[in-house]
Formats: sequence, C-alpha cells, structure tokens
Amino acid sequence: PGLGIKGIKKFVVDFVVKAGAQPCPPIFVGVGIGGTIDLTAKLAKLALLRPFRSRNPDKDVAKLEDELLTLINQTGIGPMGLGGKTTALDVRVEFANCHTASLPVCINIQCWAHRKASAKIYGDGSAEYI
Repeated sequence: PGLGIKGIKKFVVDFVVKAGAQPCPPIFVGVGIGGTIDLTAKLAKLALLRPFRSRNPDKDVAKLEDELLTLINQTGIGPMGLGGKTTALDVRVEFANCHTASLPVCINIQCWAHRKASAKIYGDGSAEYI
C-alpha cells in the first residue's frame, strides 16, 4: 500500500515478466485495484471484458492503462516470448475504493486469441446471443 501507483506499476510489470512466454504473448492484461481481494479478482476479469483499446472513463486510470501498456511493451518479451516490441496488445484497469492500509491488486492475463461473447439466458432455458 505504501508504494502507491509506482508500486502497482512495478507489481504488474514484474508479473508479466515472470509469466514470460507462458501466456502466449502478445497478451491482454486486466488489472483490478482496490476493494477486497475477491472483488479485485472480479475487477481484473471485468477489465478484460471491456472492448479492445477502450480506456477507463476516469482520466487518471486511463493514463495508468497507457503507462502500463508502454512499460510492458518495453520489456522486450515480444510475440511468443521470442523478443520484440509487442508484448501486450492492451491493458485495462478497473478499480474500487479501499482502506488506505490495504491495496489489493489482481492481474488477469489472456493470450492474443482472447475471445468473448454475450448472451441473455431466460428462465425457460432459451438464450439470446448479443
């Protein structure tokens, strides 16, 4: 908690570096900050569900997303971990309020083939894909 945004950036970049080629880069990175640890994990997943290259409406969080993307791409991990300039395709951050004595952060990484779909499921078992 005492390291603030600087500590969050270091934590996220170190996590990506440690993962290396395992998540099959280039990757999408979802980051959840604040709240409780269970909420933070949910926020990290929800961040990945936002549209590609969408930025958080909070300008400070959007700036953090851009800074993290730049820092991750400067690691040189590159596609498939073979080196290069594109380690991440996008970074998205969601946040919740928390007590200053705690600052939970969760990271969720998806490979380049990240897919998503939406559906409404009705009580009769039918589904409408959106």
